Formats: sequence, C-alpha cells, structure tokens
Amino acid sequence: MLTGKHILLIIGGGIAAFKTLDLIRRLRERGVTVTPVLTKAAEEFVTPLSVSALAGTKVYRDLFDLTDEAEMGHIQLSRVADLVVVAPATADLMAKMAQGHANDLASTLLLATDTPVLIAPAMNVRMWEHAATQRNAEVLRKDGIRFVGPESGDMACGEFGPGRMSEPMDILGAISGFFDDGPLKGRRILVTSGPTHEPIDPVRYIANRSSGAQGSAIASALSALGAEVVFVTGPADVPPPDGVEIIKVETALQMLEAVHAALPVDAGVFAAAVADWRVASASDRKLKKTKDGVPDLRFAENPDILREVSQMAQTRPSLVVGFAAETDDVVANATAKRNRKGCDWIVANDVSPATGIMGGPENAVIVIDDAGSETWPRMSKDQVAEKLANRISEHLAGL
Repeated sequence: MLTGKHILLIIGGGIAAFKTLDLIRRLRERGVTVTPVLTKAAEEFVTPLSVSALAGTKVYRDLFDLTDEAEMGHIQLSRVADLVVVAPATADLMAKMAQGHANDLASTLLLATDTPVLIAPAMNVRMWEHAATQRNAEVLRKDGIRFVGPESGDMACGEFGPGRMSEPMDILGAISGFFDDGPLKGRRILVTSGPTHEPIDPVRYIANRSSGAQGSAIASALSALGAEVVFVTGPADVPPPDGVEIIKVETALQMLEAVHAALPVDAGVFAAAVADWRVASASDRKLKKTKDGVPDLRFAENPDILREVSQMAQTRPSLVVGFAAETDDVVANATAKRNRKGCDWIVANDVSPATGIMGGPENAVIVIDDAGSETWPRMSKDQVAEKLANRISEHLAGL
C-alpha cells in the first residue's frame, strides 16, 4: 500500500520530464504525498506551475532561496521523505551522484540524503552506452541506488536503443515494489542469464548472440515481487538488475559451479544460453597462422546444467524452468527438450533471424508444462518477465 507514503521527486532536464506529470498524478491517486524538486534544465520541459498543480504543493527549485531555507532547510528536505525518486535521471545527474557533486539543489539533496534513492535513467542511446555513463551506473549500483529502466525504443532524437525512461506505470510499480514485501517474500529464486564464453586461446572464444536482456528482466521482475534472487550471469550485453545477488561467470563450468553454490532454492529459472561445447584444451597462448593451415580444435561437451538440476534427488528446486531457443518446429522441439531434461516448464521461442528476437527488445514465447502449451503474444521482454514472474508466484503459492 502506498497510502500515506512521502516521495521526494527530483525531476531532471530531459524530454522525458513530461512523463513525470502523469507519474505525479498516479502517485497522488494512491494517497502519496509528492514533494517536487525541479532542476533548471527541467524547467525547459515542464513548468513549475503544472508540477505544483498536480502535486498540490510548492515546487522547490533554488538551493539559495532564503524563504525555503527558513521554512525547510535543504538538509531536512532531503530526509523527510520515505523514498527519493529521480525521474528522469539524466547523464549529468547520474555523473553528479556518482562523483558526489553538490552544485545545485537536486545534487545537494541527493548527497545529503540518508533516504533510499530510486532513479529512472533517460538519455540518448549513445550517452547511455558511453563508458563514462556505464561506469557511473556501476558506482551508483554499488552505492545502493535502485534503478528502474532504461528501456529500449524510439528516441525523441530519432535514434533507437536503450535510454528511454520507463513509463510512469513501470516507475510506479518499482516504487510499490520498494514499499511492498510482495507475494514472493521469503522465497529464494535462482536465475541464470546471458551467454557463456568458452575460450579457444587468451583472445578468442566460442559464444552465441544472447544479450542477457530476458534473464535480467526476469530477475528484476521476481525481485519486485519480493523474492530473494540469486542472479548468475555470463558476459551479457545488458547491465544486471539492482536489488539482487549478482554472480558473474564466463564459462559453462563456472556457471555450473555457481549454480551448485546457490542451492537450495525454491525455484530455478535457467534463461542462460549456455554453450553446448567447449575447446577441450584451450591454448594459453594466442594461436598463430602457420603454413600448416587451420588449427585442429577438439571439442568437449559442456555440462547440461538444466538437466543436472532437474534430476537432483535432494536439492532439486520445487520449480525448475528451462528455456528453449528454437529456429524450427518450436513446440515439438521444446516439448522434447522438456521431457529429456526433466524440468517442470519450458519457455520456448523462435529465434530465427527474421523474428529479430535474439538480441532484440521483444520476445514471443510459448510456455510448455504438464497441461500442454500456452502461447503468449509478442511483447517487450520486460512484459514477458513480469508475466512469467506472476506465473511462478502463483505456482509457488499453490505448493
């Protein structure tokens, strides 16, 4: 329940600032007190009057406003709320937070607060992907800052990719998740994600096209429902979610070891695209071209993590969910895989190049269990994750 909660909402300067008007409205509908803070750049996109009218209170804008200091000093303002929300969190604001700058009201409040902080990043895709922004994001996560988004999609600048601010309802969900223990409270769930990299030599490896986006979204959705999530991830393209235990691995053998270490758990979701084979004897030196031609690479089969966990006698999770990425005969191949591995559910999808699913922002899945197959419409990977997390929650509640 959000009734009676107090949110300090810092609005950054980006085109996504207009979405915060809807966010304020929805928070107020649920009985939340919203204290808004506008940066100078934010005033280029939304007016203090519109924000104040929706929030039903004054808007704070200037660090050196003596009237405001007499009524509520900036130190007190930073600490009276139950949660600080930054939306949109621009690249500039994230940099200030990561480096501890305090040269305006927003950055000073963020440095002075002892209240939990949730940010909704929003910026151009190139700015989000820039090494400096990713370093700042990593610092903020380590500092305990919670993230919602960013999402992938069309940008106001005409580009496409990650960097869009999450929609108001998604931010509202993250806020609710912060205050609500959720139906999965007390449950420990393992999620594997991303590809594995199997070394050939120190500079080359065998991999696949998995971005890790779906696994990361599933871990985030389960965490939002209150689960304690252990997230074992290969070298994925997307950042790991906040609020979960993160274990980074490179190879299938390392992933298997991490999975064993995480057990026992109530449920296991094996979304990682684990390489089926590895080079039996990887070279410790870079392989060179020689007059003898192509090197002779001998392969060994990697452990089948899904099958091994599914067939455990003592520490098998109550629910084991596998994934099947297929290019043809999706239902038949996925059903056969489920029977062969011994898992409870298989989440199957068609990853043929024409679908754009492998590495893309959307997914179209078929969930196969004892009752048969259930086809879900094509939707964003975040929506797939939320739907699957709710299905897992309902299943565990019935055990």
